Formats: sequence, structure tokens, C-alpha cells
Amino acid sequence: MRELERGGVAYEAITFEEPEVMGTSELGVQIAHMLGYDPAQGFKTLVCVGPKGDHVVCCVPSGDELDLKKAAAAAGEKSLSLMHVRDLEAATGYVRGGCSPVGMKKRFPTLVDETAQLFDTIYISGGRRGLTLEVAPEPLAAFVGAKFADIVAD
Repeated sequence: MRELERGGVAYEAITFEEPEVMGTSELGVQIAHMLGYDPAQGFKTLVCVGPKGDHVVCCVPSGDELDLKKAAAAAGEKSLSLMHVRDLEAATGYVRGGCSPVGMKKRFPTLVDETAQLFDTIYISGGRRGLTLEVAPEPLAAFVGAKFADIVAD
């Protein structure tokens, strides 16, 4: 949140009691229903690794799956794989379920699914479990240097 404030990006922070569910997709959809927004507006942050060990951050709607081939093409990589959860905190500073495209240890190339542009605001992790941020997609993308692309599995 401090990073967004320093960058002049408006946001609203929303804290909540995290529900108990197994899958990431299920959790994001359940949180959207709990907080009263369209699940398509809630974006999960996934970190991928390229063949040379480069990292690419991908933000996709919580109920959708990342298409690794589409994401690799959009990032200019030969291929991408999801980063193993055990490596997440060391690379980003965030734990699973609290990963945000804002405020990572290092700025990585970032892709946001193009559907974010359909909404005035989207919801992203605030950097810890139980905290979400409502933010406009264009200012967010400009701040983190993200590119909008079709990266969701069909």
C-alpha cells in the first residue's frame, strides 16, 4: 500500500476473515462473493519461471486458469512454468495467498489479463492474506509496468 501511495495510485484497502477452502480459484471466487464484487473483478497473482530462470508475474481472474503458452508468448519467453510455492517468498517477499503484483522484492515483467480493462476497478491482493485492494486497472498496470494480454485458458 505504501508503494501505491508513493506512486500516487488511488486504492481502497479491504480487510476480511479468510474463508477455509482448498483451491486458489475457489478461494478467490468465495472472497468475491463474501465482499460483494463480481468474481471476474478479483485477480490472483501467479509467478512464473522462464527457461533461463527469469520471473514473470501474471494476474488473472481468480476463477480462471493461467494459459502458460499464451503468457509465454505475451512475455516473449519460449515457455513458462509456475514457480514452486517453496520459492515464492524468497523471490517475491510474499507467501502463497498473499502475493501482490505491487511491492515485490524486485520488479519483474508483469502481465495482467486483458479482461481487467472491462472494469473501472479490480481487486488484487494487498500483500498478505485477509487484505485485498480495490484499484483501477490502468493506473495499476502503469505503476508496475504491466502489459495487458490474453493470458487466460480457454
